[in-house]
Order: sequence, then structure tokens, then C-alpha cells
Amino acid sequence: MNQRIPVTIVTGFLGAGKTTLLSNLIKEKSSRRFAILVNEFGETTIDGDTLRKYSPSNGVEIHDLSNGLVAYSGDQSFLPSMQAIADRAHSIDHVLIETSGLAIPTAIMEELRKPELSSKFILDATLAVVDVPLLLAGAFETPAAVGSSAAGSAHSNASGADLLGFANAAAAELFERQIAFSDVVVLNKIDELKDSDLLKAEAIVRHRGPDIRFIELAHHAHIDTAVAIGLRLNQPVFEEASHHQMPASAADASRIQYQANVNGHSHSGLESHDHGVMTHEHVHDHDPGWLAFLLHCHDYQQPGKLLAALEILANREPVLRIKGNIYEKSDSPALSVQAVRSRIDVVQTEEPVKAGVSELIFIGYHLDRHKVMAVISEATGTDWE
Repeated sequence: MNQRIPVTIVTGFLGAGKTTLLSNLIKEKSSRRFAILVNEFGETTIDGDTLRKYSPSNGVEIHDLSNGLVAYSGDQSFLPSMQAIADRAHSIDHVLIETSGLAIPTAIMEELRKPELSSKFILDATLAVVDVPLLLAGAFETPAAVGSSAAGSAHSNASGADLLGFANAAAAELFERQIAFSDVVVLNKIDELKDSDLLKAEAIVRHRGPDIRFIELAHHAHIDTAVAIGLRLNQPVFEEASHHQMPASAADASRIQYQANVNGHSHSGLESHDHGVMTHEHVHDHDPGWLAFLLHCHDYQQPGKLLAALEILANREPVLRIKGNIYEKSDSPALSVQAVRSRIDVVQTEEPVKAGVSELIFIGYHLDRHKVMAVISEATGTDWE
């Protein structure tokens, strides 16, 4: 049998630094030939274009998958993309898959076990990237007054404050699952943190994910390639096992008894544990409350006014992630906008000077496009649509 291509899944909540981490891996890829699948939640792709800037003309290929929940029920892009990569196995050493910030990795894990792919690929490891400042600020703790995301059933009548609470609860639930089903956790954005902060962050992560194999620290989303690629943490111990689904009563358990009776995987030197049998159909991981949309503007922007607009939105509407490019004037490159909740950065890009249309992607929970459009248009004095 031909040697299977190893696959690394990179997961993590919105704005954790997944794309930056992959960009750094590309820069230091040595002689490895990567195929990278980038899965975004929204109407257009930005992360794939970002990775292409750091991708050499040979040795790295980027695949954009715009379906925000690739490999989930109904998705028709993941399997053909992986089969196309398998057809070029002689020129691919490793596959990297960046999940959407609103997905958990289990759907991809289960697809990799299916006959169409299991003979061609093997899961090397699943890495979860964590925004440590947000973690320490309690951003992934379920608000006591909201409870689970199910508490937001009457969103149509909810106030802005209520919607922010529902958004935080939904984010906490997704974060919990991403950590629980990962082999390695990368603590990112730690550059200004004290050792005591890092110890606290590690304790939180260990509590959320007792089956995590190890934790890595990342300055500016930079980690050694040796601790991200070629880990071989997963072994195909259940290739001949039955493929019946885990009973619903066990769906939320991080560890279950008699695990040989369900689909799962083991870490080298560790007992097997269940990481990959819960997909969209089983536990409804996709909450339809999550929305993403693109707004664009043909007018030049004043960064100060735009920052003020985005700060208003962060405090008034359930916007958890904003990314895109804006243009200040005709003789300057684009300005890159990256916002995670109320933390907003606008920086100069290295793109060639050109005039263009400003575009921003907004991602949030039960987000109202018209409200967002009205706020940003009024605060900037420009027409966004």
C-alpha cells in the first residue's frame, strides 16, 4: 500500500491567529511540499490570499473552501479537494487544513476515516490556536445570565446587550469543543504576558481539554515546525472497527468507558480516546445564529473615523470578528483591518500602490446587516453597502 499523506488540522476560534501561524510555517517549510486547505466563514476569502503572499512559486499550493463548515453534512467541496490532492500524492508531503473559526475539527476527522480517504491520508495531529488575552479576560466563559446558546431562542426580540450575551455563550460553547477535540494547543498572542498569566492560561486549557497531548507557546503565532508537523500522534487503531455512531447520551462526554466500541483514535504511547465521532448531524455543532456578510465602499476612508465606527459596533452589536482592506487615498497601498471583538488593528499592507474598493467582512451572532451598515456609514461619513 502506498504511504499515506499526513494531515494536520489547525482549528481555533475567530481571530485566534490560525492564518498567521500557517504563514509562519510556510516561511520555514524547508523542503516540505504543502497543500493547504483554507476554510472561511463568509462571502469571500481573505485568509487564502494572505497565505499566497508567503507561498513560494513552487512547493506550496493553496485551496480556498468558502463553505464555512467544510466536511459537515451537505458540504460538497472537501472530498473532491482531498481526492485531487491524493491524485498528486507524488508532489505533496503534507496537508494542512485551516478550519473556519466557527467549526470544530471532528467533521474533518470523521471524513478522513471514511474509505474514500482513509487509504490515502492519515491524521497527523489537530492543533488548536488560542487567543490567550481573550481567554484570560473570560471571553470564553458562558455568561451566567445566558447559559447555553439555546437560551437565545427569542433573538428577534432581544436587545443589543442580550445579543452580545448570546454571542458570548455561543462562542464559549464552540471554544470548548475546539479544545476538547485537539491534540496540541498553541497559546498565541502571549508577547506581553507574564509567566503567571501563562500558567493560568495553561491551567484553564488543561481543565477544558484533559486529553491534550501537549501545549506550545507562540510569540506572534510563531512555533517551531518540528512541534507542528510530523508529530504522528494518531494511529489508525480502529480501521477494522465497526462504524456505528456514538449514542446520544455520550455525545458530550470528553472521555467514555469502553472506548474500543466507538470510532476514535489513539495518541502514540497513550490510551485511545474519542475525538472524532461527533459531527453536525449528531450534536448540531453548527448554530445557524452565526452570520457573516461583506460590506464594501467606493469612497476613500479616514482610518480614525473607521476605528471609531468599529468600536461603536463592538460595544453595541454582536460583532466578534472583522477583517478586510480599506483604502485611504489613491496613492497608498491598502490598509489591513483586523478586529477581534473590541481589539482593532489597522495597519499598512505591503501591497503595490493601487486604488480600490474598501471591503470588510463582519462575523457575529444574529448580526443585523442593516444596523451594521448604518453605523459604519454614519460614523465614517461614507456610503457602505
